[in-house]
Amino acid sequence: CFSHRHITGRFPDYPPENTGGSKAIFIEKHPEQVAEELAAKREAEQREKEKNGKEEKEKPAVKKPPKVGKPVVDESWKMSPSNFLSILEEGSSQYKVFWENRDNRSDFLQDHDPELIKEEEREEVEDEIRVQQVDEVMQEKLLKLKQAVDGETGARQSKAGKGEKVRAARWEKGGQSQFPARVQWWSVQTSVMSLACRTIDSLYQELAEAGLLIKVKNVNLSDYIGYYDCLRNIPRQADAQPMPSIPEVRQLVTLYGILPLGSQTVHENAPLVKSLLLAGPAGVGKKMLVHAICTETGANLFNLTPSNMVGKYPGRDGLLMLFHMILKVGRELQPSVVWIGGTERLYAKGAAKGEEEMNAKRLARMLPPFLRALKPKDRVLLVGTSSRPFHGNPGPFCKAFQKIILIPKPDYLTRCGKYFTCSSWLLLLFKIPLWKHYILQSGGTLTKLVNLNCLAHVSDGFTQGHIVDAVHSVLSELRLLQMSRKPLRTAEFVTSLARHDPVYKEEEEAFQ
Repeated sequence: CFSHRHITGRFPDYPPENTGGSKAIFIEKHPEQVAEELAAKREAEQREKEKNGKEEKEKPAVKKPPKVGKPVVDESWKMSPSNFLSILEEGSSQYKVFWENRDNRSDFLQDHDPELIKEEEREEVEDEIRVQQVDEVMQEKLLKLKQAVDGETGARQSKAGKGEKVRAARWEKGGQSQFPARVQWWSVQTSVMSLACRTIDSLYQELAEAGLLIKVKNVNLSDYIGYYDCLRNIPRQADAQPMPSIPEVRQLVTLYGILPLGSQTVHENAPLVKSLLLAGPAGVGKKMLVHAICTETGANLFNLTPSNMVGKYPGRDGLLMLFHMILKVGRELQPSVVWIGGTERLYAKGAAKGEEEMNAKRLARMLPPFLRALKPKDRVLLVGTSSRPFHGNPGPFCKAFQKIILIPKPDYLTRCGKYFTCSSWLLLLFKIPLWKHYILQSGGTLTKLVNLNCLAHVSDGFTQGHIVDAVHSVLSELRLLQMSRKPLRTAEFVTSLARHDPVYKEEEEAFQ
């Protein structure tokens, strides 16, 4: 302090916490070193000003490039640089430093190393003690030193500090005219402002009692049965794209939903995806995939389907408060999934008629500000499901959802299942078909009277939901009791399946 006063003529101000606090004072420097640093800083600023002045004066004239032939455009796909490579390299270097040449022959139990733990925790403990004890004592001593030598009372306040207090006072008064435009979206109504005083538990309870925070069904992504069809690689027409397979759907749901929500590291380094749309015919398992995302990541599930919001938080003000509650609870208890079913109704063409359609229109207007309010560190994902996406206005529909995953109906291999044998390795692989899986899951017993191959052919064009409904309608409690003396037959399932309408070719083309 005296060295700084000898050079600058006054005692230094205590460094704030955002610049390191007392850490900056712990660095011991001589007066000559402080003077050299100040002089070097002034010279660097002067050189920077001269350099900027020369660049403005010596701007070269823009020359038009000579006309040449049509450039060759490389249309091949190029992979963008990976954000995870630096993490892998850091982990590899850490392994080489700490573990590669470490002799663990005497440590048979592979127990923890106390010295490594002390080294990792020492800096954290030092920072905690410095903030809680050292900074307070040093600030008090510096103030007494200023009072004794220079006669300063410490009452002088910087302009920046006064400005912060004035802004804080304005915020407490609730003056909306002083707020910037981005803050006004969340603070227009006094009811929204009152949410700042409420606890997360009370908001969580209110959303759960209103039926907007629902219980997640315990289903895993592996329960979404489906196999890769090798026939998709057969050459097709030039403008025709094959339908995606179920394994590809599982992979995309993992990449865009499960991995970013389940890992903060992946969420911060992977491309940011705030919204995801699952589109496909009714009964292909869109809702099941939403619950699978929440099960795999342990996420909360908010149900904002327009039919579920009838009579709850009416009007624009009520919906504004609801989104504020969801944003606050979702951030605090992340990961969180906000699910909207039937999203095509949000962007339906024409004026709204009933209350449900009015809720859908309001939701569509609220989604863009809600997505903008999500920060990169927030593990909150908006997931929409739609069985008729082509009925909505495509412009705002595609702007609201960054990624759209088309979910197909099950193919023949998924419905029937196959045996694969390899005589050289005596290997037997078996893919369980949907029909067999659902019949056994419902308590049924398969015999030779049930032809799974026939059921697979007959159910071409039907979805997983149709197959589940057919199995459940046949395997009632009475039918399960009669199974021992009256075995199941193929005709029973065919008759039940015929009551449903399949997915026709025109609908598949509309989805594509």
